[in-house]
Amino acid sequence: MAVKVVAINRKAKHNYFLEDKYEAGMVLTGTEIKAIREGKVQFKDAYISFVKHEAFIKEMHISQYAQGNIFNHDETRIRKLLLNRSEIAKLEQKCKLSGYTVVPYRIYLKNGMAKLEIFLAKGKDLYDKRQSDKERTMKREIQKAMKNNY
Repeated sequence: MAVKVVAINRKAKHNYFLEDKYEAGMVLTGTEIKAIREGKVQFKDAYISFVKHEAFIKEMHISQYAQGNIFNHDETRIRKLLLNRSEIAKLEQKCKLSGYTVVPYRIYLKNGMAKLEIFLAKGKDLYDKRQSDKERTMKREIQKAMKNNY
């Protein structure tokens, strides 16, 4: 079961408390999967929305495939996510009632298929972000000190 990580949304950990993890497939066209295999994916403004009990990822940018011709895809089109009905219902309910949001975290290839890892997340306040940055800096300094001692 070879897994190749294509892209990671680094801002997600900075802006949100990531809680529950889900793996979703995506409905893609031929040139989209080829562009993903080349690593031409960007999550900058991507978000997940729910319409009629279906999940969609919007504003995820997949660059056009270089060898594609007139059949190339639209770069920021809306793409359907493939999740179980119960998972969609749970995510949709949490988003509506509890103030959670669903955040795309990373896209990877698993057995030749593109998968999207999404998290149920709660937004961080400014002081939470500062605290996270402080903890990360402390860990980095400890690792550096440990490395220099040996």
